[in-house]
Amino acid sequence: MAEITRNTIIGDILDMDSSTAPLFLEIGMHCLGCPASRGETLEQACLVHGVNPDDLIAKLNAHINGK
Repeated sequence: MAEITRNTIIGDILDMDSSTAPLFLEIGMHCLGCPASRGETLEQACLVHGVNPDDLIAKLNAHINGK
């Protein structure tokens, strides 16, 4: 599976592994179904929500690689 980076599109992450959705929801990203949010990069979404992108990237990659 591909590694998630700051430039990975949120919709691509969710399509790759839908079980990542709760990780977004727990940091306040409740707009996952919105077409605009699905087109944002991970970094863009983190900036809007005041989240450190490096922390979320590490958490997402650990989740995906731990399967």
